[in-house]
Amino acid sequence: MASVYIPVQNSEEEVRVALDQLPRDASDILDILKAEQAPLDLWLIIAREYFKQGKIDQFRQILEEGSSPEIDDYYADVRYERIAILNALGAYYSYLGKIETKQREKEDHFILATQYYNKASRIDMHEPSTWVGKGQLLLAKGEVEQASAAFKIVLDGDRDNVPALLGQACVEFNRGRYSDSLELYKRALQVFPNCPAAVRLGIGLCRYKLGQFEKAQQAFERVLQANPENVEALVALAIMDLRTSEATGIRKGMVKMQKAFEIYPYCAMALNYLANHFFFTGQHFLVEQLTETALAVTNHGPTKSHSYYNLARSYHSKGDYDKAGVYYMASVKEVNKPHEFVFPYYGLGQVQIKLGDFKSALSNFEKVLEVYPDNCETLKALGHIYVQLGQTDKGQDFIRRATKIDSRDAQAFLELGELLILSDTGAALDAFKTARTLFKKGGQEVPIELLNNIGVLQFERGEFELAQQTFKEALGDGIWLSFINVENKSSINAATSTLQFKDMQLFHDLESNDHHVEVSWDKVTVLFNLARLLEQLNESGTASILYRLILFKYPDYIDAYLRLAAIAKARNNILLSIELVNDALKVNDKCPNALSMLGELELKNDDWVKAKETLRAASDATEGKDSYATLSLGNWNYFAAVRNEKRNPKLEATHLEKAKELYTRVLIQHSANLYAANGAAVVLAEKGHFDVSKDIFTQVQEAASGSVFVQMPDVWINLAHVYFAQGNFSLAVKMYQNCLRKFYHNTDSQILLYLARTHYEAEQWQDCIKTLLRAIHLAPSNYTLRFDAGVAMQKFSASTLQKAKRTADEVRTTVAELQNAVRVFSQLSAASNLHIHGFDEKKIDTHVGYCNHLLSAAKVHLEAAEREEQQVRQRQELARQVALAEEARRKAEEQRKFQMERRKQEDELKRVQQQEEHFKRIKEQWKSSTHSKRRERSDDEEGGTGEKKRRKGGKRRKKDKHSKSRYDNEEPETDMMDEQEMEDEEADINYRDEPQTQMNDDAEENAQGLLAAAGLEDSDAEDETAAPSSSIARRRQALSESDDDEPLQRQTSPVRENSADMQLSEGEIRDGDKTNGDDVSD
Repeated sequence: MASVYIPVQNSEEEVRVALDQLPRDASDILDILKAEQAPLDLWLIIAREYFKQGKIDQFRQILEEGSSPEIDDYYADVRYERIAILNALGAYYSYLGKIETKQREKEDHFILATQYYNKASRIDMHEPSTWVGKGQLLLAKGEVEQASAAFKIVLDGDRDNVPALLGQACVEFNRGRYSDSLELYKRALQVFPNCPAAVRLGIGLCRYKLGQFEKAQQAFERVLQANPENVEALVALAIMDLRTSEATGIRKGMVKMQKAFEIYPYCAMALNYLANHFFFTGQHFLVEQLTETALAVTNHGPTKSHSYYNLARSYHSKGDYDKAGVYYMASVKEVNKPHEFVFPYYGLGQVQIKLGDFKSALSNFEKVLEVYPDNCETLKALGHIYVQLGQTDKGQDFIRRATKIDSRDAQAFLELGELLILSDTGAALDAFKTARTLFKKGGQEVPIELLNNIGVLQFERGEFELAQQTFKEALGDGIWLSFINVENKSSINAATSTLQFKDMQLFHDLESNDHHVEVSWDKVTVLFNLARLLEQLNESGTASILYRLILFKYPDYIDAYLRLAAIAKARNNILLSIELVNDALKVNDKCPNALSMLGELELKNDDWVKAKETLRAASDATEGKDSYATLSLGNWNYFAAVRNEKRNPKLEATHLEKAKELYTRVLIQHSANLYAANGAAVVLAEKGHFDVSKDIFTQVQEAASGSVFVQMPDVWINLAHVYFAQGNFSLAVKMYQNCLRKFYHNTDSQILLYLARTHYEAEQWQDCIKTLLRAIHLAPSNYTLRFDAGVAMQKFSASTLQKAKRTADEVRTTVAELQNAVRVFSQLSAASNLHIHGFDEKKIDTHVGYCNHLLSAAKVHLEAAEREEQQVRQRQELARQVALAEEARRKAEEQRKFQMERRKQEDELKRVQQQEEHFKRIKEQWKSSTHSKRRERSDDEEGGTGEKKRRKGGKRRKKDKHSKSRYDNEEPETDMMDEQEMEDEEADINYRDEPQTQMNDDAEENAQGLLAAAGLEDSDAEDETAAPSSSIARRRQALSESDDDEPLQRQTSPVRENSADMQLSEGEIRDGDKTNGDDVSD
């Protein structure tokens, strides 16, 4: 146990003071030191011990007392101890000034330090420790050159002065002369090998700046071996771990940064790197806090530039481009040249593009291009700026130059996609896909950010399956697969946990079962987007598990809380939703999204006062720039104006005007805001401007239909309300039905109530009743729906009974509906909670009485209608019987006619068949008889007597003339063969119908013909038979012409020279033919 001994004046005794048991009140020690006139070195030892124990006030009290004028006078001969006390005070105040965050206090500390050092110099101006202290003070103030002069004064007198060597090494390091600084650090270590760890820290920093990373790491690790709580060494090693860009390296680096922050929360470099980390995790409120602290504790230009840059990036990512531009500009001002730190120039240029200040952006990007002349991103940005400035050719030149530099640069396509993402999502998606292809072709891992962007664009385009595949590809393997894939869900029972939005026991159980529950920071956003997609696919249970997984690893991820609250709200669990939003506000009590959502939930919970305060806080958190908060305030004013209870016309007008003002304010800031336009149209409709509001609603509806993310059933309902107000009930019904089917799957009782009201006003009572019954089925505890159904049944019955003509079925339906109405009203009257639902028991009894009255009247109408129906039925039955009899008679007549016609057709068919058979027989007989007669005729011509020929010659000449004329007419008759065949059939029929009196003549003609054929007839017989034969020939001519004319012509043509013989032959042939024909007929 260390102790000091204070000698007692004028005695050999000593006062023992244990250093670890120093009194809390330093006055006791001071009294002893003054009384015994103790040496000043004991004063310094005791003060230093107080400092080590953290008792700063006692430390300062002893040193200030030791440097007082009384002590100076008493110890005037003691120079070194007095200087040491003054230098200790100077060093203490230099340290206070270095760490002070307020500029005025900082300057005050530096002034006190300067005074103590000057006082020490007056004692001995050549004391090296005083000059070293002055040099440290000047370094703390940033006066590098004067600090170097102070250190050189010491080194000129003693080149091996270790404090001076270390101070000069710091000066050279700040000048950027890392090799000279390294040599000075080495020299100090050679002179004094037991130097503090900070010496090796300087060596490590110099080697790091010189690119000697392995040796730098060894130096930093050596520092930590000597002093495990050395903040600078922890920060340096953390930076080197972060340089690896690997997950494990980043994780290790952030652990070291966090440890350094815990040891000393005012290290500016650690604060900057932590802010950088939280920027990428989306925790912008931490970024702002850390960077503001870093800015307060440092005056180092480059460090402040990094702090401003982190702060600017945070605001930039949140879309607050004004603040981002301010902090980018501050970062640029802390940098002397763009070559020292060019990133703020790039960020400033981006913000200026967003703000439309293209000329300033052009200047900043050109400075970036000076540092990186072949940077494709800068070239593309410059091309974009020139295009915006109207210099299209220049812009194309820059873009072409970027493609020439590296046509296979996947990152260039990635940036191109990001450039196009706001203007052309299709082209942006193509660019992202091309970048992904190039990454894969190059054997590189596709960045998660790129896959996330592709998935988001596919999500926005409605390509949900492709988006899900892309998100899964970005996430890779992990614990989330156990919840996403259907085949793996059986291994983990998550069913019991899907409804418990705050339960993390599932993940603790997984860890206890040796499952690796880990979500890297770069996959959090992708996992969140995947959960959002699952929500869109109605898989809210799986989505809630993924949100809780994010919160399990990153409890400060506010968006996950808000999405869980949204799911709970969709399930009508308002209290749980409010609880989840409050959890988000515990992370950031000024989060505008959380405040706006909380205000909306409180409004839905009918807590109007709290809702208004919350919405105002949300608006104030963004200084009125958040459109959602402003819209929420507008909605609050609208709902306050249209509240059912205590409607004051003046107050209603005031609230409506305020709501209109807020909606208009949002539209001025964002002209394409659909919700603001919808709100403004609602206010106009409330004021009676239906045509204008209808046009606005229609435009909002068309715009909302083109986006998968915009689901606005309200605009459909509002448009239907306008149609209803204008009396266009058919369009209102159609709009309500479309909204119900499109957004609510026909399961929303409120819209069904709107639809029933429209049917009621349109006097479509039955449709109204059916719609109300559907709504009651969905909301059986809603007594208002039951009351409305009873009123609709009553109205339907009354309107039916008031008709001039009504059927019995209608009256029966009326009676049934009246009975149902009585039953409904009776149930409502018997309910015990009538006043809760706002029903008046007397009014319900009035409805019951009226329905009973209608029932009694309906019975009379029913009896009359039934009698009339019976009479009508009897008349209809009689008419039906008459019609059946007439139909039977008509069918019988038609059957008789059909049978007669059929019999006639059969007889005709038989006659035609007999005729055809008759023709065939005649042809055969004629051909056979003609052949035999020609043989006999030839015999007669050769051996016949000339006398008979002469005797018949006159008659043959007479016949020849007749025969000749007849054959001359056969040629034109041949052309009309078809008509003659018809006539032949008629002639044949007439022939067969001739009287039997002609048969004797035929017999005689037949006998003569047979004699003539035998050559035995005489002239007298021939003369007597010539006339009848000729007559019969004419009568049969129609029968034989069609079939026999052509053979006769061919037979007669060769013998025209012997005309007399030919006439006789033909006469005999025709007589024989006719005789044979008569025989056949008979």
